[in-house]
Amino acid sequence: MDTHHFSIQRACRCIKLARSAWYKPLVNGLERDRVLIESLSTLAEQKPGLGFWKLFRRLRRQGYRWNHKRVWRVYCVLKLNRKRRRKQRIPTRTPMPLSTPARPNQVWSADFVSDALYSGTRFRTFNVLDDFNREALAIEVDTSLPSARLVRVFEQLKAERGLPEALRTDNGPEFLGQCFTQWCSDNGITIDYIEPGKPNQNAYIERFNRSYRTELLDTWLFKDLDEVRAMTWAWMLEYNQERDHDSLGGMTPIEALKNTEFSTFELSP
Repeated sequence: MDTHHFSIQRACRCIKLARSAWYKPLVNGLERDRVLIESLSTLAEQKPGLGFWKLFRRLRRQGYRWNHKRVWRVYCVLKLNRKRRRKQRIPTRTPMPLSTPARPNQVWSADFVSDALYSGTRFRTFNVLDDFNREALAIEVDTSLPSARLVRVFEQLKAERGLPEALRTDNGPEFLGQCFTQWCSDNGITIDYIEPGKPNQNAYIERFNRSYRTELLDTWLFKDLDEVRAMTWAWMLEYNQERDHDSLGGMTPIEALKNTEFSTFELSP
C-alpha cells in the first residue's frame, strides 16, 4: 500500500472534509445519550400504552430539557415507535355533534368495560367521566353491576362532588332499569341516550375506555378482584393528576379543573 505524505489541510481538501471535523474529538453516541436512554426506557416500561408526545412531556415534567428531535431519535433507536393502524374504508356517515361542556358537572359520560381474571372469571367495570375536563370520577369493579349498584356509585359521587345536569349513556339494560331512571329523575339528572350502534356519540368515555384497557387491563394479569380494584385506583389517580391531554392544552384533568376554578374566582365580582 502506497503512503502519501500530505498535510492535513491538503488531505481534507482532497476528500472534501472540513478541518474542524478532523480535529473534533470522537463522541460516543451511546455514552452521550445514556441518561436519555435510561430515562426513556424506564418511563416506557412503566407506561407501555403512552405514545411519543406523552412520554416527551413527562420527561419535561421530570425536569429534563432535551428537545423533541433528540428524544424522537432515541425513541426510534429503541424501537418504541409503533406502526399506525391504517384507516378502514367505511361508508360516509353523519355522526351527531358532540359538544364540549362549558363547566364541570354539566355533562358526565358513563359506560361499562368487560375483562377476565387469570382464572377465567369475568368481571365488569363501571366508568364515569366528566366530559368537561376528562376527569375519571369513578371506576366500580365487580362481577355484577345492576342498576341498584349504579345508584350507589352516584350517591357516593353526590356526597363528594355533586351531580351532573345530564348523563350520556348507551341503551344498556342497567341504564334503562326503573331503579336507575327513577333515581335520576328524582335528582334532576337528564339521561341523554345515544342512538343504538353509534358509540361515537359517546366519544369521550369511549376514548377513556380505550386508554384504561390498553394501559391496564391488557397489560396485566389479575388474580382477584381486590388486585383489579387496587391497580385501577392507582391508575385512575395517575390518569387524573399526571396524564396530560392534547384537548386540554397539555394540562392534566386536575390542572384543567383548578384552572377553571381560578378563572371563575377571578371573574366573580
